[in-house]
Amino acid sequence: MSTNPLLDTSGLPLFDQIKPEHVTPALDLLLADAEATLAKVTGPDVPADYDALSLLLDVSTERLGRAWGAVGHLNSVADTPEIRAAYNENLPRVTEFYTRLGADERLYAKYKALNEAQKGLEPERRLSPARQRALDLALRGFVLGGAELQGDAKARFAAIQEEQAAKSQAFSEHVMDATDAFSHYASTEELAGVPEDVLNATRAAAEAEGKEGHKLTLHMPCYLPVMQYAGNRTLRETLYRAYATRASESGPAERDNTQLMADILALRQEEARLLGYANFAEVSLVPKMADNPAQVMHFLRDLAQRARPFAEKDMAELREFARTECGLPDLQAWDVAYVSEKLKEARYAFSDQEVKQYFTEPTVLKGLFGLIEKLFEVQILPDTAPVWHESVRFFGIERQGQLVGQFYLDPYARTGKRPGAWMDDVRGRWTRPDTQGTQTPVAHLVCNFAKGVGDKPALLTHDDVTTLFHEFGHGLHHMLTQVNDIGVSGISGVEWDAVELPSQFMENFCWEWDVVQQLTSHVDTGAHLPRELFDKMVAAKNFQSGMQTVRQIEFSLFDMRLHAEPGSEANVQKVVDEVRQEVAVNIPPAFNRFQHSFSHIFAGGYAAGYYSYKWAEVLSADAYAAFEEAATPESGVLNADIGRRYREAILEAGGSRSAMENFKAFRGREPSIDALLRHQGMS
Repeated sequence: MSTNPLLDTSGLPLFDQIKPEHVTPALDLLLADAEATLAKVTGPDVPADYDALSLLLDVSTERLGRAWGAVGHLNSVADTPEIRAAYNENLPRVTEFYTRLGADERLYAKYKALNEAQKGLEPERRLSPARQRALDLALRGFVLGGAELQGDAKARFAAIQEEQAAKSQAFSEHVMDATDAFSHYASTEELAGVPEDVLNATRAAAEAEGKEGHKLTLHMPCYLPVMQYAGNRTLRETLYRAYATRASESGPAERDNTQLMADILALRQEEARLLGYANFAEVSLVPKMADNPAQVMHFLRDLAQRARPFAEKDMAELREFARTECGLPDLQAWDVAYVSEKLKEARYAFSDQEVKQYFTEPTVLKGLFGLIEKLFEVQILPDTAPVWHESVRFFGIERQGQLVGQFYLDPYARTGKRPGAWMDDVRGRWTRPDTQGTQTPVAHLVCNFAKGVGDKPALLTHDDVTTLFHEFGHGLHHMLTQVNDIGVSGISGVEWDAVELPSQFMENFCWEWDVVQQLTSHVDTGAHLPRELFDKMVAAKNFQSGMQTVRQIEFSLFDMRLHAEPGSEANVQKVVDEVRQEVAVNIPPAFNRFQHSFSHIFAGGYAAGYYSYKWAEVLSADAYAAFEEAATPESGVLNADIGRRYREAILEAGGSRSAMENFKAFRGREPSIDALLRHQGMS
């Protein structure tokens, strides 16, 4: 067996053995193999047959994809100068290969011939519905991948893909580096009001550097509680300014994303023109549920109109409370989280910090696993695999004694790990044509929680718990699929604006009393969350939901306008300002540069797709309403029959049908916005 761990794709990635020096030699071999395979399948000896093409091409590209996926994952969660250099050295050639593969006219011709041949066959000899959908999506992918372009246009399209990949990677690196680079040392007195567990962590961080006091950073487990609880207004302003100007012209020139944003947007608009579209938003929407940019913007503006009265009321209450109770007649951006927390405590007589003492990480995980086991008729068991950091854990999911999926859980924030939370796939479910065995899906579930200090477990805020449930929803969508065709199993082939349905669906359980009891045990006493405190949380659930809704609409409308209006790259700030004037009730200071760290649209998959979060909220709220409608005093919402229907119609079906067909198979009708407005207290 080869000594290069990236070439061993027979089992799980050998994360504990992969080193930067393995990357280039492995890709030399894997890319050469993929090139040879592409040459073979596009030649005359391989027929336009689904199995014949899959046996060669899918096997080779899946092997390449898994190795490159492992490198990309390490670049996100265990970044070092060496791994970053190896990743960036190989990114252009991997991008170039996939761009060429997706635009290969000979391969496109074989897929078209395969599709055409289906029409003359008797129904029983045609491709299965899942395979036909995979073929339809592949054909659409060829068109969007430039397969119908010729000559200079085709060469330029390929160059654009490479440039975009490099610039998006640079954008992401600048955000990570700007986040990691900031530190501020504060005394205990300056941090008056900040929770004890945060003080312990910041003190430990300072001590690790041989310094006095507390080390403050822009990582969420530190930044957010300081903004919420620190009474020192100057300190809050210092952190806010640093956070709001990350990767902008306010910092070092080598980390400024201003030009990268303009370049990425210009490249996307050029790509759209080459493909015959008026703008990149139109291209982005082809594989989504929404029909066109105008429809999306109408949806967002309609929702903004419904939410705005609630948002204006939220803001007026906040300003009044700041003036009368906090001595802040001029509420500033760095006061909002602090005053909001004080107002919530005054109105509902509890704080996030009080709640956090009950959500100890081991209990949360046990409760989450128990919920999944009951609802979806599976078992989650500890498993073993090589990992990239000592805090990473690995689990298997079984149904009736059979392994159906596995996942890595990487819960804690640390230097060299990009911010945020996400699910990523390691491999998909697939009945392999080379071995005839069914490959089980494997997922990464990544969060950025604060680690426990000393012998104390990590304490999660209720928002952290919701984030964990959200990412598990994505993971279940990937892992519980029963589709065996790789292009449409799990989340593959699912419309991007429906991919958030299973994740947002899971968030609802964080507000159910029966569930929350199983998620809580006080860090000192072991007691469950008291009902009185839970009732206060529920009363506060829609606290500032109007403000939060218009803020999400602000991001979504900014994203859609940016990509639907060619020329916007010349003045990104102007688009930000116009959108805020239209929908925001709380306009940030002029120095705020949130767009410079908006990785979702500049370095993620959400370009002209950020609206998906709101769109999918409609789907997820309506799906969850099925559990509410069937709830009984005995079972609550944990109805295994409805859970089975949901699992079979949505989770197991994956991308083998359209998202609308999946939804209608579960609910018996198209989705309605009513449940969302009710859930958010805006009906």
